[in-house]
Amino acid sequence: MDIFAHGLWVGVGAGLAIQRWPLDGRINRHANRRTNQRTVALSIAMAVLPDLVQLLPILAWALFAPGGFAALAAYATALPGYEPTLPATIGLLAHHLHCVMHSAIVASVVTVVLWVWLRKLWIPLLGWWSHILIDVFTHSADFYPSPVLYPFTERGFDGLAWNTPWFFVLNYAALLGCFAWLAWKHWTRRNH
Repeated sequence: MDIFAHGLWVGVGAGLAIQRWPLDGRINRHANRRTNQRTVALSIAMAVLPDLVQLLPILAWALFAPGGFAALAAYATALPGYEPTLPATIGLLAHHLHCVMHSAIVASVVTVVLWVWLRKLWIPLLGWWSHILIDVFTHSADFYPSPVLYPFTERGFDGLAWNTPWFFVLNYAALLGCFAWLAWKHWTRRNH
């Protein structure tokens, strides 16, 4: 899935969740609105973070390499098999950052450590988990498959590539429909 869609899907999920539960972890039904907004913003940030982290070495290289920003843009929008050639070290670093940030093993360790430390689930981690889960099914073996069992293996599952034109359009149409429905629910709740 593309980075923007990850953030938007978490926004939809948060819009649904906030109608039923406070997102600050309290039992109190009337959670602090500012806390809920902060939790939603952090969840969306966690949903886009895996792809942003992967791009950091490429961005750093692009700052200093001639034509680097064109290569960065080409990398971010490439179709399977058409990725631009990167320096070996940059490509390897980006690859391993992709593996770390898309690993259910790594996310599990972080989740458990934070749970023990905070004594509760840190809700924004659900954004990261949604990113991993969505990418398992929306990345093909040809184009950044999600290595959910990294560091034990770098193999990923062969899903449907998110940038397949019909799927890309369907995904954003579904997002538009979800946001329209959430807006309608919000409007009817306020006016009744």
